Amino acid sequence: MNSISTDNLERILDYRVFCHAADQCVAEVIQSIRAGTKTWLACLNPHSFVVSRSEPGFANALASANWLIPDGIGIVLASRVLGGRIRGRITGADIFVKVNSGLDRESGSVFLLGSSDVTLNEMKRRMHDEWPNLRIAGTLSPPYRESFSETENAEMIRVINAARPDVLWVAMTAPKQEKWIHDNLQRLDVKFASAIGAVFDFYAGRVRRSAPVFQRFGLEWLPRLLQEPRRLWRRTLVSAPIFVTAVVKARFTRQSD
Repeated sequence: MNSISTDNLERILDYRVFCHAADQCVAEVIQSIRAGTKTWLACLNPHSFVVSRSEPGFANALASANWLIPDGIGIVLASRVLGGRIRGRITGADIFVKVNSGLDRESGSVFLLGSSDVTLNEMKRRMHDEWPNLRIAGTLSPPYRESFSETENAEMIRVINAARPDVLWVAMTAPKQEKWIHDNLQRLDVKFASAIGAVFDFYAGRVRRSAPVFQRFGLEWLPRLLQEPRRLWRRTLVSAPIFVTAVVKARFTRQSD
C-alpha cells in the first residue's frame, strides 16, 4: 500500500484498514488533493474481503488503495475481536459528502463516473443546490458490462482527462470499480479517485438508504437485504459466515503465537 499515514492504519486479516474517524480520513484526503498527490480510496466490508480471496486482481486493488475504509459493521467488530482501534464505520457516502463539502469551500471540481444518465442528471441538480461552489467537471455513464474494450476504456479516460477534475467519483459496483481505478489511475489526470458503489443511487434518491436507526446500530444491510434479496443474499448468508470464520481463526492464531 502507498499509504499517507501508517499510524492511522491497522491490520484486519489481509488488509491495512484506516482506523480513525471519518473526519480524520477526509482531512488526509483534502490535504493530498491540495498537495497534488495522486491517491485513491476504497471501501472494505466482509463481502468484498471474501470476494477478494478468489480474485487476485481485486485483492491487489484493495491492497494498493491509499485509504481502505471500514465500510461494514463486520470490519468494526473484527477490529474489536482482534484488539484493534476501529470504533465505527466509515461509509462511502460519508466520504462523498464530506470531501465534496471540503471541495465546495475551496471551489474544487469533481467528475462522476458510473450509474445511468438519469441518476447522473439528478445528482448534478442536487449537488448544485447543496454545493454551489463545487464544479462538476463532467459525468459519464459507462457501458453496463463486466469489462470494457480497449477502445471504450481509452475513450473513458480521454473524457475524464479532458475535464481535468480534482476528484473522480466512481460508482460501478465492486469489484469492477476498484479494479478499474487500480488499473487506470496512472493514466488519469486526477488528484484523487474513490470507489463508492451505490452512493450515486442513494444520493440521487434512486435507491432508498436504510433509516438512520439501522445505520447507527450497524444494521443498514438488513432493510437492503429485504428490498433486494436476490441480489444481496449471498453477501449476507454466504460471505458473512466465511468472514467470521477467518476472524476467529486469526484471533486464535494470535493467541497461540
